[in-house]
Amino acid sequence: MENQIKVVSLVGPTASGKTRLGIDLAKRFNGEIISADSMQIYKGMKIATAKPTEEETQGIKHHLIDFVPADCSYSVARFVEDASRCIDDIYSRGKFPLIVGGTGLYVDSLLNNIKFNEEIRDEAKSGELWQIYRNDGIEKLLDILDEIDRESKIRLEEERNPKRIIRAIEFYYTTGMTITRQIADSRLEKSPYTAVKLGLNFNDREKLYERINKRVDLMLEQGLLEETKQVLGKDLSFTSVKAIGYKELAPYFNNEKSLEECIEKLKQSTRRYAKRQITWFKRDKDIHWLYADSYSSYEEMLGEAVNIINEGLFYG
Repeated sequence: MENQIKVVSLVGPTASGKTRLGIDLAKRFNGEIISADSMQIYKGMKIATAKPTEEETQGIKHHLIDFVPADCSYSVARFVEDASRCIDDIYSRGKFPLIVGGTGLYVDSLLNNIKFNEEIRDEAKSGELWQIYRNDGIEKLLDILDEIDRESKIRLEEERNPKRIIRAIEFYYTTGMTITRQIADSRLEKSPYTAVKLGLNFNDREKLYERINKRVDLMLEQGLLEETKQVLGKDLSFTSVKAIGYKELAPYFNNEKSLEECIEKLKQSTRRYAKRQITWFKRDKDIHWLYADSYSSYEEMLGEAVNIINEGLFYG
């Protein structure tokens, strides 16, 4: 542990308040933030991905935001490489690294030192699997995965995220190895980090959903429709095209649905995404959960987060 770099991760569902809490923790611990958000990496996708504004960052340096062209794919393997480099840089300058974001696979892979052969993609195979999903649903994908990697099927069945199920199948057909085996082999090497893991959530799920609905309304006020028109007019990569916000509003621009219908679909998709995030993070028993609606004030919650970090990394 004495040779490991001390870090904090702050995770949780979208719209739970991670940006504000992460910035306040960075101010308390002389830190810098590494974003663990698979969509905030893309240039030109500002409003839909809820990138923090310059005013919101309050002078706290953020890494891995707004640096990848939207027509370029980005992998978890690249994230681990890029985030590791950022952590080393932050640490070398006497600052404290905080990993803040809601992409669970990114955070887990970084902190658990999961190594990836630079992900070999088979776009044709992936497209074939997405077509199976559209035609036959997620159960068909799970049946396929069950035949080649039962452990992954069991692990991914509850989350029911087609992207991750398809990736597990694609990984097998492109490498000849199950993703379960690859993850197990990669974990044999010790992590270079000792981490305190914080999770931000709400006891009352409806309060989180209300925040999500309000955030979507605010995004529309900030110009989401204009941003969507610009983004949909570009070539998007295999990964950037998955961003929530643009595809839900596309039927409006294609005169297929009303704006009201598309907005409701966007809110619904975001709520479902938040539910999947919670399911993912709840599997990690090392996360210290902070339930925002359990505190009398934001300051009280911030104080508990500071205490958890101090006890876990400095005085424990």
